[in-house]
Amino acid sequence: MNDPWPRRAAAQLLDRPRTTVPELVRALLAVQAQDAKAAALALRARGAGFTRADVEAALQAGEIVRAWGPRGTLHLIAADDLPWLLSLTRPSTSTIARRLAQLGVTGDDLAGRVEKATFGQGPLTKAELGERLRVEGQAIIHLAALAAERGRLVLGPDRGGKATYVHAADWLGAPIAFEPDRDRALRELGSRYARAHSPATPEDLAHWSGVSLKDARRAHHDVPEKEPWEGTRLLPAFDEFLLGWKERAPMTVPTATIAPGGGIIRPAVVKDGVIVGTWSLGGNGGEIPVDQEIADIANFLHITSK
Repeated sequence: MNDPWPRRAAAQLLDRPRTTVPELVRALLAVQAQDAKAAALALRARGAGFTRADVEAALQAGEIVRAWGPRGTLHLIAADDLPWLLSLTRPSTSTIARRLAQLGVTGDDLAGRVEKATFGQGPLTKAELGERLRVEGQAIIHLAALAAERGRLVLGPDRGGKATYVHAADWLGAPIAFEPDRDRALRELGSRYARAHSPATPEDLAHWSGVSLKDARRAHHDVPEKEPWEGTRLLPAFDEFLLGWKERAPMTVPTATIAPGGGIIRPAVVKDGVIVGTWSLGGNGGEIPVDQEIADIANFLHITSK
């Protein structure tokens, strides 16, 4: 196989087709979103014709949803993809319960406690949810994930830069009804992952989604590969281009520059499918010409110079 990364960049839509936010999220299947601002910038890197305000509007309208998805981590997902995708990838109850026990949080029907605390309340910040549940710190997040495993909780739009948690019935009109046909869900997973990540292997699919390798092999699809993408793009922290396959994209900088450890993935400059540096809104030291990209990001975020 020729170098797969320029083709993977094309599959990831780094050519930035003109589209809408919901259409783009659906095409990408799921977009890493533990950092809400980074998730919006990941969409900016893959589509044209919208701004961050449009991303926030799509979240407010419930067209896209921030939820625990592949690998049990937060992703942006199209609302109508939640039932089948989360049926395969939502957090593990046993794992969450073990973590809660380590934090000293035990009892019967913990998920039910979260449901009662959130139903009819609208989006709640972590502090507000913790106050209702009478817990603190990471226990709040794990309890929220436990309710999410039942399809009862998703994240709402950030408020004042802080994440919010909201009962699915309040936000989406009903709790998430998970797809009961696992084979059907796996077929959808395989074909949709392939379209956004081709060329890819079953091992890549298992790594990205968190399903077993056995299931990934059942789900795997081959799809026509796109023509290699050439260009320069600024990708945000935790970008899918570094997390979407078992191996990371090739780099001309030390791996520790991009992934220093502790789960951190820094914003990256990608050129023709190769990671060639890092960046910030202050620039990248002038080593790589990215003025047009910086200007586009400023426009996307509605940043004006003074």
